[in-house]
Amino acid sequence: MGTLLLALLLAPAPPAQTRISIDVKDANVIDVVSLLSEVGGFQVVADGSVTCKLTLKLKDVEWATVLDLALRSCGLAHETEGDVVRVAPASRLLEEAAQRRRLDEERRLNRPLRTDTYRLSYARAQELAPLLRRFLSPRGTVEFDARTNTLFVTDIVQ
Repeated sequence: MGTLLLALLLAPAPPAQTRISIDVKDANVIDVVSLLSEVGGFQVVADGSVTCKLTLKLKDVEWATVLDLALRSCGLAHETEGDVVRVAPASRLLEEAAQRRRLDEERRLNRPLRTDTYRLSYARAQELAPLLRRFLSPRGTVEFDARTNTLFVTDIVQ
């Protein structure tokens, strides 16, 4: 235990994010983001509709904080994919994220269906059927045959 504590104390501190000072007046937000990309070591893709002038006077602030402040002051946002940062209006990024979620949900629900048959011995099929329906996808169904005490469960193949 003492060795672990000593190793933690002697280990080098994680690198702090680069801090910058910036003083610009009526600068184009894309120019500011380009400057920050040089400091932060990332690449930038800007939406064509991005136009905003801003004034910043900040001293000794982490570059990521400057990026967030500059974008928010212009109603913009960013999304990161690897080392590429995409800058666009926040509303557009939210709309695209919602579209991606809807597409993923449609793909998930559009899988083929499979029917499994369960012959029960110690429970009644008509009593279990309503309970099972809660756990199925919107396309799933549960039918039962009371005569043979069998459940027929149809749902999306996982």
